[in-house]
Amino acid sequence: MIHASAIIHPQARIGTNCVIGPFCVIGENVTLGDGCHLLSHVVIDGHTTLGRENQVYPFASIGLKSQDLKWKGGVTRLEIGDRNVFREGVNIHSATDDGKATVIGSDNLLLTYVHIAHDCVLGNRIIMSSYAALAGHVVVEDHAILGGFTAVHQFCRIGRFSMTGGCSRIPQDVAPFMIVEGNPAETRTVNKIGMDRHGISDEAQTALRQAYKIFFREELSIPNALAKIETEVPPLPEVQHLVQFIRSSERGVTR
Repeated sequence: MIHASAIIHPQARIGTNCVIGPFCVIGENVTLGDGCHLLSHVVIDGHTTLGRENQVYPFASIGLKSQDLKWKGGVTRLEIGDRNVFREGVNIHSATDDGKATVIGSDNLLLTYVHIAHDCVLGNRIIMSSYAALAGHVVVEDHAILGGFTAVHQFCRIGRFSMTGGCSRIPQDVAPFMIVEGNPAETRTVNKIGMDRHGISDEAQTALRQAYKIFFREELSIPNALAKIETEVPPLPEVQHLVQFIRSSERGVTR
């Protein structure tokens, strides 16, 4: 199932039942897992590994050299899990430093012209809408949704089950379970619909709303807000994750 016009390096490793469409280019150090489907005009290069059943649409560019000016050579990697969908024009870069990797998990949906820069780490079941862009070293946790044209600054983290509004500028971390929007972004409310869709319990949602009001609306200092949450809010796993995420933030949390 390889089109005659595709150019595949003889050392590339291609799994079983892969479909490689017209005018695709696959580099020497690329591994495609079983059942991957490259529609047409796809470029995959560098030390890049894709797991099983990934779909890659036309004009995607995956695994090429970092755009980071600090890049000095060496072996850098891109590691991709299973069942991801990369729509038209998506570009994903390898890491910057020798031995490092850009990492993408499984079951993610990246829509048209999404950009993922060097050294980013994405979890699972993430949706990035068209033209959303991650600068280098960004971490995106499971089930996050990034609205169209969202721009995320270097070294930021996007928490699990969070959502960014379209055209948002993200210069600081986005707390788990929250919705942020704006330029620069502000935290607007909890992501109730997202939590409902993924079966977060009513008890946990009530506790997260209480934590949201304390941290984002009472204008307390971060240490005092976290202390109040730990004193007054039930210590459910979701609340503990929120508190730990905020406490470990290096860039600060979007408030």
